[in-house]
Amino acid sequence: MTQTVICMKWGPRYGADFANRLWGMIRRNTTRDTRLICFTDNAEGVHPDIECRPIPHVNLPESHRMKPWRKIALWNRDLGLEGDILFMDLDLVITGTIDGFFDHAPEETFCVIRNWTQPDKRIGNTSVYRFRVGAHHDVYQRLMDDPEGVTGAHPNSQTYISRTISSMAFWPVEWCVSFKHSLMPRWPLNFIKDVPLPETARVVAFTGKPDPDDAVVGKWPAKGHKKLYKYVRPTPWIAEHWRE
Repeated sequence: MTQTVICMKWGPRYGADFANRLWGMIRRNTTRDTRLICFTDNAEGVHPDIECRPIPHVNLPESHRMKPWRKIALWNRDLGLEGDILFMDLDLVITGTIDGFFDHAPEETFCVIRNWTQPDKRIGNTSVYRFRVGAHHDVYQRLMDDPEGVTGAHPNSQTYISRTISSMAFWPVEWCVSFKHSLMPRWPLNFIKDVPLPETARVVAFTGKPDPDDAVVGKWPAKGHKKLYKYVRPTPWIAEHWRE
């Protein structure tokens, strides 16, 4: 049976090269027949082995159209897919096998990363999650019915998802790490110590800044006084994994 991974790409920030790198990392880190489907508004330059589909319609206030709230479109039961599928953000680095993401807690219809910044709360980080198509259509429908109310009541889409779904499982904590929250040495050690890569990590997520293309060369986009402490040393292991 083919494993299905999906991603989303919209707007100018993440080009086709991000989708192509994701596909390369997936191919190198699975022993099973696996496909990647990219829901996108621009398929130009995307590797021909990646199946591109239009982004499903989702009702959002204008202020939220370019934000991660657009990922709620994937909770539509009319996605054209079935069964359990794995979502992965474009701005992550796969460093180990992904097959376990399809095997973990098979009875659950939603598996997600435990949020690194709220470990004591039932909030998932949706950089990597598995869900059963159609099992939680209400996540999509509630937003469609009341976009202003839903977005106004929740600080972000992943909090909304976590509050709406009654049952979820978290990935083993060692599988998914945050570049910024799990691995970065604390200030001022970030100026003199390299960012390590744990052997047990399977996915490194880049929440906020820096992105992989920044961190690999030692760049942290920051403004004003934040430049005094927002610093990362060049991180060569990113280039080893983050490639087509």
